[in-house]
Amino acid sequence: MRDLFDIQQKLVPDLLDVLLKRYRILQYIRLMEPIGRRSLSSSMDISERILRSEVTFLKDQRLIHVASAGMSLTNEGKDLLLKLEGMMKELLGLKALEEQLGHEYHLKNVIVVPGDSDEFDWVKKEMGRACVQYLKRHIASHTTIAVTGGTTIAAVAEMMGSDFQRDDLLFVPARGGIGERVENQANTISAQMARQTGSSYRLLHVPDQLSEETYTSLIAEPSVQSVLDTITSASVILHGIGEAKAMAVRRGASEEFLHKLSIHEAVAEAFGYYFDHLGNIIHRERTIGLQLEHLDENKQVIAIAGGASKSAAISAYLRNRKSSVLITDEGAARQML
Repeated sequence: MRDLFDIQQKLVPDLLDVLLKRYRILQYIRLMEPIGRRSLSSSMDISERILRSEVTFLKDQRLIHVASAGMSLTNEGKDLLLKLEGMMKELLGLKALEEQLGHEYHLKNVIVVPGDSDEFDWVKKEMGRACVQYLKRHIASHTTIAVTGGTTIAAVAEMMGSDFQRDDLLFVPARGGIGERVENQANTISAQMARQTGSSYRLLHVPDQLSEETYTSLIAEPSVQSVLDTITSASVILHGIGEAKAMAVRRGASEEFLHKLSIHEAVAEAFGYYFDHLGNIIHRERTIGLQLEHLDENKQVIAIAGGASKSAAISAYLRNRKSSVLITDEGAARQML
């Protein structure tokens, strides 16, 4: 197939550009449907004049449905998009990126989606959709899934729709809240995932950062210990990876602590641990929830993070090799390699 496209590129040089443009339009409509043409034009940075002709073509091919509420994919459009995904990954070089990342970081599975989430918000949703598709194929019955907070994990919850219904799953937060927007906290996300899939959930009502006295008191509470036992026994972990300084600021860190991160060249944060570019731990927050020592080989640990700006953070965390699966985007993948 690659040879065929090489020949076509010589005879019809703009073929791949047209194919990629229409593929991404279909991809975006799937993620955001129903969506209006003006909103689609703005989100994809395509002029309304060009988009109008593309929408007309896709409608004539019965791939999209246009209504007053906006555009959505037809069943034929959904089927075509699924068939296109594997081919587009190969043409865009994403298959090669996945193999290189898997080899470089000793990962069992790598999924790279097109685009850069630093540039387009829809790429984060595409990472979320890729994660849902992975879970559908690899999650056993009666599984407990622990999830961290953050906008990327929230996108996973958003993408859990009617085609992923499982009443035998249990979603739990991997840790307490860190005082950010409530929709991005682990408690909220785990509850949303449970509602979307028709499963169950449990909550952990503790803050993320605690004094020694408060930590000792809370950890002794039977209700907290019960939830904590469930969290640490989870067989699947979904987690994001943060940039060290950004996460410290969100936690209201002191200037002294920010200076410490700078001195030690911290670049990544995950599970309350801060890492330098070699993956060495330079600081550990006192938190109630999952710790790195809980992430043993019996757990399926799935890291979901993207954006070229996060490439150093993702790379640093993976040097610790606590995750077996990485779901990222093209922007981060190319920078990491």
